[in-house]
Amino acid sequence: MNLKRIKEKAIYYFFFLTGILAVIILLGIFLMLLLNGLQTFRDVRFSDFFFGTVWNPSAYGESSYGILSMIVSTFMVTLGAMIIAVPLGIGAAAYIAEIASQRTRDILKTIMGILAGIPSVVIGFIGIVLVGPFIARVFGLSSGLNALNGSILLAVMSLPTIISVSEDAIREVPKEYKEASYALGANRWMTLIKVTIPAAYSGIIVSIMLGIGRAIGETMTVLMATGNASAMPHSFFDSVRTITATIAIEMGEVPYGTTHYYALFAVGATLFLISLGVNLIAEIVTSKYRGAKV
Repeated sequence: MNLKRIKEKAIYYFFFLTGILAVIILLGIFLMLLLNGLQTFRDVRFSDFFFGTVWNPSAYGESSYGILSMIVSTFMVTLGAMIIAVPLGIGAAAYIAEIASQRTRDILKTIMGILAGIPSVVIGFIGIVLVGPFIARVFGLSSGLNALNGSILLAVMSLPTIISVSEDAIREVPKEYKEASYALGANRWMTLIKVTIPAAYSGIIVSIMLGIGRAIGETMTVLMATGNASAMPHSFFDSVRTITATIAIEMGEVPYGTTHYYALFAVGATLFLISLGVNLIAEIVTSKYRGAKV
């Protein structure tokens, strides 16, 4: 066997082992969460855990371990973020891909890179000192630390992902589509709205799913900017506590081996399954998108 063949084999096995290692780490994390989390249900009924609306593990009387309010809060903040980020992200991606000059495009992409690199604690700090007080003043609230504040901040954090992936999808639309649209008498804007963006639909969906995954998994920003009220929210002006914020707040102080300790693992396993579901949907859509390009 010559040296070139040996190098190719070595590279093949290196990437194979790294792939296997990634799968083992992922399964290990899930099993750790699952095995510890299942011990919760020795003391807490399954229905009380997933459908209970009160999370109060340290109550003087009977403790409560209902996570429904956390799940609703997490989805509410994520939904609010997507309502803001999706139209802005797709519009910005269409502008960068189809309208902006090369110089403007380079500047905007640099800004997107800087925005993506801002630490989440800085975004959360801006939410406390700037966005929150602004929301409270505009809507006459006693506090601006609520679901709306978290949604705005998560939208800002999701924008770089949505814009970059959507831009790539729009750029991949074949020129023949646009030329056919122009040949039928459509102008530039009609072609962009009626032909280019619909043709990039699959890629844009992927960008949205990745943005949702980014928003669901965010911890520090929602911990700082949403008020951390562990109650069932009724509007975007209510303070909320998400799944990630609950784990971050309580995991460092909970006594080892208690029901509260294992319940936090069950909460983590629930978040893991939600994130896994979002990423699987994104992967399925991506696969169809790639298949359509062949």
